[in-house]
Amino acid sequence: MRAWAAELIAHSPDVAVTYTNLATAVLKPIAGSVPIVFVGVGDPVGSRFVASLAQPGGNITGFASHEPSMGGKWLEVLKETAPQITRALAIVHPDTPASQAQWRSVEEAAPRLAIEATAGNVHNAAEIERVITSFAQKPNGGLVVLPHALTIFNASAIIALAHRYRMPAVHALAEAVAVGGLVSYGLNWNDQFRRVAAYVDRILKGTKPADLPVEQPTKFELVINLKTAKTIGLEIPPTLLARADEVIE
Repeated sequence: MRAWAAELIAHSPDVAVTYTNLATAVLKPIAGSVPIVFVGVGDPVGSRFVASLAQPGGNITGFASHEPSMGGKWLEVLKETAPQITRALAIVHPDTPASQAQWRSVEEAAPRLAIEATAGNVHNAAEIERVITSFAQKPNGGLVVLPHALTIFNASAIIALAHRYRMPAVHALAEAVAVGGLVSYGLNWNDQFRRVAAYVDRILKGTKPADLPVEQPTKFELVINLKTAKTIGLEIPPTLLARADEVIE
């Protein structure tokens, strides 16, 4: 990715768009004066991409991803999806502030949901397989897949492991459910990227990134895959199905 980023900046673009914390972290130190509009970035202040949401400063602005409190919300969705769950493994990238903040939210929400929460700290695909396989050795477990470039790139492997061990899993991206994940609750990405396009247009017309506040997500969607539910032997509660924005049958 670093080689790709250097090649991009070498072409002196008028503006660059990044997706995820990882891509933004790679591009930021080499961008120079090139404006950057990010999307899908968790905790942009804590990640030191901007000074504040209202006044980002510098040459970077964009659209924040899931806020820290979403960790607890994902755990709630997992419990609603599979009420028998008493244990949950959160897939966490330990070096990313946003992932750590979301994990703390999972940890705080766990007692009121009567769930024992465990952090699965991972850096690569091998560690993902190891922590899920180890966790699956005891019953009544489920997965909370926190959003990060690592979990996005390894979504198929995570889904395959959840199927193998017949474990319910909640994802942040609807795309994961479209390829076999059980349930997702997260941003409406079509809305996010439309808003990105509007910011790019304003920058190209002369507005400075420092004058464009970082915006929070406003639209969320719940997606459920009934095929996957059948595969792992789970019956989705009717109340949850009634709330879903999309049901894959």
